[in-house]
Amino acid sequence: MTLGWSPKPLPPPLAMSPIGETATSALTEASTATTTTEPTPSPVPVQAASVTTPTAYRPHPKPGYPTCKLRLECRDLTHEGAEIFISNNSITEDLLAAVTVVLSILYKPSQSNSHIPGTRSVTLILEASEGVAYTRGSELDNDHKEMHFSLDYISKIPTEPASRRRNEIQGVLVHEMVHCWQWNGQGTAPGGLIEGIADFVRLKAGLSPPHWKKQKKDNWDSGYQHTGYFLDWIERKYGIDSVRRVNEALMNRRYDEEAFWMGLFGKQVKELWDEYCTTIPQDAPIGMEKAQEKPEKTGQKSKDQLEKVLD
Repeated sequence: MTLGWSPKPLPPPLAMSPIGETATSALTEASTATTTTEPTPSPVPVQAASVTTPTAYRPHPKPGYPTCKLRLECRDLTHEGAEIFISNNSITEDLLAAVTVVLSILYKPSQSNSHIPGTRSVTLILEASEGVAYTRGSELDNDHKEMHFSLDYISKIPTEPASRRRNEIQGVLVHEMVHCWQWNGQGTAPGGLIEGIADFVRLKAGLSPPHWKKQKKDNWDSGYQHTGYFLDWIERKYGIDSVRRVNEALMNRRYDEEAFWMGLFGKQVKELWDEYCTTIPQDAPIGMEKAQEKPEKTGQKSKDQLEKVLD
């Protein structure tokens, strides 16, 4: 028996590549993709050069003068001179001013200040005594000084003009303070030169009293204002700091008159003195005009004079 159904023809087979060829093609494509799509690597960061912030300029501190402890001892508060001293002076301010003016005239500061005496303390002692004042080393040692100031003398200072008492007291303090800070040729310098330097500083501080005057004395080292005016003339003739050089030349050596003055000024001191005397009028009074000035408020004149020197 014949059926009327016949099978449909099968579809043609799909074309397929051989397995080896397909794998090779896939690998090639993968390799190409890797080559073409890989991102460009980031550049190695370059470390910026370190920038040093400049340090603020800090100059070396300006050299200053040494300081010392200041003390006051009054041995009789009931004395008239004690009342006059206290009422006419700002004690702390005046002692500090005396130290400053002495050091500024006799020395230039340095980092070490080894050229300045190592005074550690100054004690002002007010006491009833003869004379005016004197200075000495204390019983402890010579680096601790004592300035003894006569209350009897203070009580006799004239009251006119109004500034007279304060000016005189301040002038004596400056004079004695010089002895606390000056050199003395290891104890061999003439006393007249030592006292003359002290009065030279007082003169430069503007505290010369009205009775001072230049005089033609026989000896250059008569001392006090006589030698003080002589040293002032040397300062004017041979230049500023001449007396500073005189003082510092007495630091580390004994005094030999010929070598000392020849080394400093090229002349013997007698020659210098004779030359100085030719400039003096016949015992011309110095400073007398100050006594005739209009009286000022007590203490104002000496304070202004010291401030002018310190400037």
